Amino acid sequence: MDTTQRTEQQRSADRRRRELLEAADRVVLRDGPQASMNAIAAEAGITKPILYRHFGDKGGLYAALAKRHTDALLDSLRAALDAPADRRERVEATLDTYLAAIEARPQVYRFLMHPAEGGTAAEQGFDVGKHSAPLLRRMGEELAQVIEDRLDLGPESQRLARVWGHGIVGMMHAAGDWWLGERPCSRAELVRSLADLLWGRLAAAGDRIGGPGF
Repeated sequence: MDTTQRTEQQRSADRRRRELLEAADRVVLRDGPQASMNAIAAEAGITKPILYRHFGDKGGLYAALAKRHTDALLDSLRAALDAPADRRERVEATLDTYLAAIEARPQVYRFLMHPAEGGTAAEQGFDVGKHSAPLLRRMGEELAQVIEDRLDLGPESQRLARVWGHGIVGMMHAAGDWWLGERPCSRAELVRSLADLLWGRLAAAGDRIGGPGF
């Protein structure tokens, strides 16, 4: 098989994978954590064995969907952090971007963070922590890098940036999960309260010399 044929086959496989992920997205938006492999295969117009051939199992499909949505969320968070505004406004905009994303697509959020709430009996053993924890860890590392690049936190800047990055993501996730379930206040009120909690050290830290600023 020549290079042209291999390239075309890879493009075809990538296109088919995107189509299957789009079908899975439609089912997740409709069914949330109850989305099953059977329903997704039916939506895509294929049999479940063919779906398994592309993703392996529910864990493989979950990982592909998680990457798709996490990539989009991280792009939005980076845009909020890069917006032309003062530091406090950008902190609030970043918090609001995360909360707006989970509010806009709560079924997707619940599928990614609480998948064991639904599914068939065969899927009840799905390990939530095994799959959702890496998403939060990835977001924590991404935010840590942003903090390290932009703020001067002293001689242990890298370590402290990672503490802050993972701590902020953990706070956003826990507070957002609680808020989405109970709606005890408006999104704007939650954003202000979380920003107040973070603001002490963030306000005091200087910009890193030569960095993009924060």
